[in-house]
Order: sequence, then C-alpha cells, then structure tokens
Amino acid sequence: MSRVPEAVHRRRWAILTVLMFSLLIVVLDNSILNVAVKTIAVPPPTGIGAGQSELEWAINSYTLVFAGLLFTAGLLGDRIGRKKVLLFGVLVFGAGSALAAFSGSPGELIAYRAVMGFGAAFVMPATLAVLMNVFEREEQPRAIGIWAGSVGLAIAIGPVTGGLLLEHFWWGSIFLVNVPIAIVALIAMALLVPDSKDPSPGRTDPVGVVLSVVGLVLLVYGIIHGGELADFTAPTVLLPLFAGLAVLTGFVLHERRSDHPALDMAYFKKPEFSAAVAAIALVFFALLGVTFFSAFYLQSVRGYSALQAGLLILPLAITQMVFAPRARLVVERFGARAVCTAGMLLVAAGLAAFALFDADTPVWALEAVFFAQGVGMAHIMPPVTVSVMQSLPREKAGSGSAVNNTFRQVGGALGVAVLGSLLSAVYRREIEGHLQGVPSGTRHTAGESIEATLAVAEKLGPAGQALVDQAHSAFLNAMHITALCSAAVALLGAAVVACFLPPRPAGAGGGPEREDEHEPAATR
Repeated sequence: MSRVPEAVHRRRWAILTVLMFSLLIVVLDNSILNVAVKTIAVPPPTGIGAGQSELEWAINSYTLVFAGLLFTAGLLGDRIGRKKVLLFGVLVFGAGSALAAFSGSPGELIAYRAVMGFGAAFVMPATLAVLMNVFEREEQPRAIGIWAGSVGLAIAIGPVTGGLLLEHFWWGSIFLVNVPIAIVALIAMALLVPDSKDPSPGRTDPVGVVLSVVGLVLLVYGIIHGGELADFTAPTVLLPLFAGLAVLTGFVLHERRSDHPALDMAYFKKPEFSAAVAAIALVFFALLGVTFFSAFYLQSVRGYSALQAGLLILPLAITQMVFAPRARLVVERFGARAVCTAGMLLVAAGLAAFALFDADTPVWALEAVFFAQGVGMAHIMPPVTVSVMQSLPREKAGSGSAVNNTFRQVGGALGVAVLGSLLSAVYRREIEGHLQGVPSGTRHTAGESIEATLAVAEKLGPAGQALVDQAHSAFLNAMHITALCSAAVALLGAAVVACFLPPRPAGAGGGPEREDEHEPAATR
C-alpha cells in the first residue's frame, strides 16, 4: 500500500508548484532589496533617507530573525502540523511585506523587515518538509531538484525584478509585490496542501529550543556586525560570536544528554547527513560572498545598471532551473559523491575565474563563468539535500529541513560577512595611498568602499577622474584576492564531499527501508 494517500499523491505536482511560489518570495526578498538600497537612501519623497548603517540593518534584520528561528520553526512544524506552520509563515510574511512597503522611516523599515524574516523562518523548512510527505521516496530526488532550482532562480532574478519595479514604480513596490503572491499562495495552500506532522513527537524540549534560538541569533549577529565593521577582532564582534558559540555548545551538550531532545545529535553520526550539511554551508559561504562583490564589479567597475547587472547573472538562474531537476539522473549513474565533488570543483573554478577579470573582460566570458557556476550548483544542492532528508525518517522532515536551511543561511551570512570584510580591508589598503588629494574630513569615508570613493571623486569634478581609475584598480585587486579565498573554501567543500559523502543516498538503489517509513505520511 502506498505510504502517501492516493488523493494526495494525485495532486503532488500542483502542491509542489504552490510550495515553489511560497519559497520564491522569501528567498527572492533579500536579493531584490539589494537593488533598491540607493533609492531608499534618497530623502523623501523619493526614498526615506536611510543612512548606510540603517540600510545594512534593513537587510540584516531579516537575516538575523530568519536564521535564528529556522530550527525552531521546523520543530514546530513536526509537532503541530506543517500546513499550519506554512500558512502562518506566509500570512506573517505577506503582512510584513505590506507594512514594509509603506514604511515612513528607516526604523520602521528595519522593524517590518524583521517581521518578514519571522514569517520566512516558518515558510522555508515547511516547504521541504511538506514535499517529503507528498512524494514517494523514488520521486523525492526529482522533486527536491525542482525545489533547489527554484531557490537558485529566486537568488538570481531578484535584481532583475527589483530593477524593473524601480524603473516604473516607487521603492515600496519591491515589497508590495509580495502581497498578491502571498494571498494566492494562501488560498492555494488551503485548498491543495495536506497537513502532516510527527505522529509521536514526544515531550517538548523548551531548554533546547531556547538555547538554539539564543545561540543562533548571537552567532549570526556577531557575523553580521563583523562584516559591517570589516573587523572580526573588535570586542563588540568577538563577544556575541563567542557567546553564540558557547550557547550552541551548551545546546549540543544538552541535546546529547536529554531523553527527549529537540534535535537528535545521532543524526550527525550519519556521513550522508553531516557531510551534506557541511557541504551546503561551505558552498553558500563561497557563492554568496562572490555574489555580493560581483554586483559591485558589474555596476561600479563595468558601469552596468542594476537591471543590466541582474540580466547578466541570469545564466546562473537558468542553468539551475534546467539542470537541478535532472541532477538525479546523473546521480543515479555516477553516485552522489562523484556528482557533488564535480559540482564543487566547477563552482571553485568559476570563483577562481573572477581572479582573472578586469575592467575590459568580454561579456561572453562573464556569462560562461555564471553558466558554469549555475551548472555546478545544480549538481550540488539536489543531491546533498536528498542526502540530508532521506537519511531521516519522514516524521522528522521538519527538523531535518530546518537543519539543512540553517546551515545554508549561516554559511551564506558568514560568506558575505567574512569575504565582504576581506574585500573591504584589501580595498582600503590599496586605495589609501591615492586619497591624499581628498579633503581630510572625508578621507576615511572615501576609503570604505568603491561606491564611497566614486561618490567623492564625482564631487571633485574633472580632477576626480584619476581617483576613479585608482578606485577601479584597487577594487579589482581586492576582488582577485577575495575570489581566490572563496575558491579555496569551495575546494574545502569538495574535499569534505569526496571524503565523507557516501556514494549514494541512504536507501538508494532499492535497498530495504525502515519500517517507520511505511507509516502514512500525510492525511487527506
């Protein structure tokens, strides 16, 4: 007898479509905001006059709340029902988006972005958990491939969507566009998505939940603040970082001793689980760090508009949409270890290629690199996600999905912060010797970033052209060093996968399955 009820099985692809739309808006949101920061910084009525630190926190408040609550949201889905959690998350995210669109001040925008991050934390793990409970095991790799492809699509089309909206509407439209999508998703989910939960969740673990939230929030805050200061040795950075690590260590010790843990630490003894989540963290560390500085390269050095830069990155999205759903076919032939290792090496090669780029690199070369990175990602994310999710029983799909997404989010935040800090430090070192003609009052600010230097050069008139050339040269040197470091991280990921990821996911190849996997997974 089928483990998924027939009525649910028949509508599984429609359910996946609804899940993809829900996932699309929460992942797309951060990349779309990056395009609008310059407009939001303009005084009213065009923008709201947000300062640099306020703009950073408009982005980071979302990331901080999102990453801090992912694990807890996944646990709640397993306990009270994934459909309920998903509906709640989309509702909160849609309401937060409407409020953010009409923010009257930077403080309001930061607060409403945190509300959006709160809702998003309940959406992302629930989408993957529902997927695992409406597809049979043999179809899960294909469904996860489509799910992973939609994540890549959202990251890459954000700048395009943001650019189009800002060309025709006011800055709040980048948030307001989420509202009708959220309404349609809520209606479709209420009609189509079945509810499912852990039939035997056991006792709650409030201590573990609190430790996980506090530890993740402190850790991510320290990472973000270190990126802001471009200095990971400052006391205000080290204190939350070490405090977060200490609390998370306490969480691990508590979970190992508890007879009703929120997260069974035995999962990490499974190579297919631990190697996969490590690979997820490392590849997003490398890739999001480069995505961060490639935007400056394309716009500040090459002179492309935000919309043009977004269009140039489209190969990264298209290749993931095309190849991710088909990655399972390559895995079936060559095994997960070989495919993921090859994908990691391809991503590393693409990252290293940025070390060869200059101000005149042909566009076709840029497109080839983005294409290669997209192909590599398409052959990493589906197999490692399958490894994580299929190594756990279905009833733990929420917590498994939460761990998967938490490692990705923390890895990505760390990549942007660490690689962004490295880029900033090298750039300042390179440009400082060329700022002697800049007024002393603005010299420090001018060395913070290429955007800051170009803004000062513009005020200098014709005399500032030499400074523009020096800024481009300094940024390219900084980008080359940062790209090589990110490639080294991707190579580390390839080594982890090659050494520890099993050749095939647990249970692959028609082997015996656990009895608990034959329990009904979803209800009508």
